[in-house]
Amino acid sequence: MNLITKSLAALAVLGMTSAAFAEPVKVGMITTLSGGGASLGIDARDGFMLAIKQSGNKDVDVVIEDDQRKPDVAVQIADKMIQSDKVDILTGIIWSNLAMAVVPAAVAQGKFYLSVNAAPSQLAGKGCNAHYFSVSYQNDNLHEAAGAYATDAGYKNTFILAPNYPAGKDSLTGFKRFYKGELAGEVYTQLGQTDYAAEIAQIRASGADSVFFFLPGGMGIAFMKQYAQSGVDIPLIGPAFSFDQGILQAVGDAALGVKNTANWSKDIDNAANKAFVEGFQAEYDRLPSIYASYGYDTANLMLSALAKASPSDADAFQKALEAADFNSVRGKFSFASNHHPIQDIYVREVVKEGDILTNKIVGTAMTDRSNAYVDDCKM
Repeated sequence: MNLITKSLAALAVLGMTSAAFAEPVKVGMITTLSGGGASLGIDARDGFMLAIKQSGNKDVDVVIEDDQRKPDVAVQIADKMIQSDKVDILTGIIWSNLAMAVVPAAVAQGKFYLSVNAAPSQLAGKGCNAHYFSVSYQNDNLHEAAGAYATDAGYKNTFILAPNYPAGKDSLTGFKRFYKGELAGEVYTQLGQTDYAAEIAQIRASGADSVFFFLPGGMGIAFMKQYAQSGVDIPLIGPAFSFDQGILQAVGDAALGVKNTANWSKDIDNAANKAFVEGFQAEYDRLPSIYASYGYDTANLMLSALAKASPSDADAFQKALEAADFNSVRGKFSFASNHHPIQDIYVREVVKEGDILTNKIVGTAMTDRSNAYVDDCKM
């Protein structure tokens, strides 16, 4: 039995077999497929499409377009998908500034938006909406866990840095919410920055005993390479985005031993996750990333809801999404009242398996974590 056959068999056991919907459904996926953040969007797309393929369902038509990590392009694509393509559901955006440009207008037009990644605080609190669901997390979550871990690990003087855009601001806010020590420095870098010599010099001179950084995609690769070459020997902490599968292969052994926080890891021991990891490797010949896991969960949540109701019956479809009646690769999964996950967040360590750098879980940072904005949401 090959890997895909085993994966499909496992999914059948989990009850995720094909079911015909009352009517065909069109999904618009707007994601980043070119430029410095392309690997994130490609992984989210591939995870999403793997779940659709494994389901065997022929009633879902997915339209995919590249937002080029540009808000104006994302808005143009969303308008076209809503007005011309007549999509029922939107998904796919990786970057929070693009989400803020697209999501409020999309849900105001009655469309459902299911987030595979970006989940800015503005959409969790006062800007929440009954048609908006984040399947990944709330932006602060993994950074909150990193702050909790830094405190538990005994760090007293942490230097923190992140890009100057909504997710970057949420990341440092989240870290500080659970970190009890002092800050040796707090710096916002440019989105898309590739030269971190000035920031590394600041870290060197700061007296820090640790460094927390959130730099997803190519930004993280550039920072990690330059940090390793600098000779600065201060321990690094980050969210999974700074030490994800694609970044690790580009950075190399300099990342070994680094601790990072994540709500998913390939070694989470449940049947859905095993089927996902095996199926992803068989389909794409690479290990899945956390972005791929979010895409996969998003598609399976959507499929579970579509088996109960059509997006044309908005109230019923919303309730079906809220039930989260699917087998998440993260194990237990439910939504808070503002449509963001309640989930465990782990501490992972970068390790080497053969010639491949990857992560393994070494502890739990938070159990059943919701988010800080639930009370601000008045749906």
